Amino acid sequence: MTRTEQIEARLREALSPRALTVRDDSEAHRGHAGFQEGGESHYHVIIRSDAFAGQSRIARHRMVHQALGPDLVTAIHALSLDLGE
Repeated sequence: MTRTEQIEARLREALSPRALTVRDDSEAHRGHAGFQEGGESHYHVIIRSDAFAGQSRIARHRMVHQALGPDLVTAIHALSLDLGE
């Protein structure tokens, strides 16, 4: 299972999103810190979930990080999040 697939699976399981897009932006960062040959180092995630209702921006970010788990979060160099209800 690729890292992209792991991200999608964990977020779907934990947050039951209505909409989820996970984009591997690694190639755009070639030559920059944290770039890994083969990609899977820089991600942009757009997620819409009822689980975010009433939660602050920081709380939403924490929910995503918890859903991904420490093993996956530490394996990713950069994670850009667009989170909404």
